[in-house]
Amino acid sequence: MKQSTLIILSCLLFGLSNISFAQNARFITEGVIEFERSNNMYAMIQKRINKNNEGYMGQFFEQFKKTSPQFKLTKSTLSFSNQTTLFKPVTDDAPAVPFFGEDPAVSQINTTYTDLHTHQQITQKKVFEETFLVKDSTRTINWKITNETREIAGFNCRRANALIMDSIYVVAFYTDQIPISGGPESFTGLPGMILGLALPHENVTWFAKTVTDRPLGNSKLIPPIKGKATDNKGLKLTLSNALKNWGEYARSMFKSFLL
Repeated sequence: MKQSTLIILSCLLFGLSNISFAQNARFITEGVIEFERSNNMYAMIQKRINKNNEGYMGQFFEQFKKTSPQFKLTKSTLSFSNQTTLFKPVTDDAPAVPFFGEDPAVSQINTTYTDLHTHQQITQKKVFEETFLVKDSTRTINWKITNETREIAGFNCRRANALIMDSIYVVAFYTDQIPISGGPESFTGLPGMILGLALPHENVTWFAKTVTDRPLGNSKLIPPIKGKATDNKGLKLTLSNALKNWGEYARSMFKSFLL
């Protein structure tokens, strides 16, 4: 009898604790997320060293390690209101990274407006000296949600994995405490906001540093309007023609321009 009573009391306490947690949980539908993007420059340079260039590239790498930090850090913001998001890079006045210049692999080239209700995106994309305005549907990503969790910017997040563009492995951490299926850059499609994103083989990550809960209204989330109009198919064709004589170097740039 005593054991049954203890079991009943335990169940009641467990239920009350869950109710209390639900009442105190922090759910946000409008606000601004500040992301920090990190590029592992050492790893990126090492990938570009091969038997044909190891002489001068090896010397460059050793000098780079003496004069430059391993990680290039840049900031961006993701403003969101209900089912609309606007991802924008924060202006970076730092000089270009030696050797990489305006390489899209280490530059922030996109301003992306996403309407999650209609699954449409408008991206203003800088491609060298030209700016494109890419209007198309959101990327379809077949996420596989795991049981791994971690805390990011004060929110409990769950891990999901995916493969995009046939070969790019993606790791994302999302929180259902922000019940919006958005994320940095063009990444969407999870049951909550993506606060952490990593492309391990591309040596780049995006992680939320702060989340500010404040009303915005869709009128403040205005899509970009400047640039040469195209869609994803048209952009791929333009890039293929522009980079066809760039050899192996073109593969990396091609992927970076399409992220």
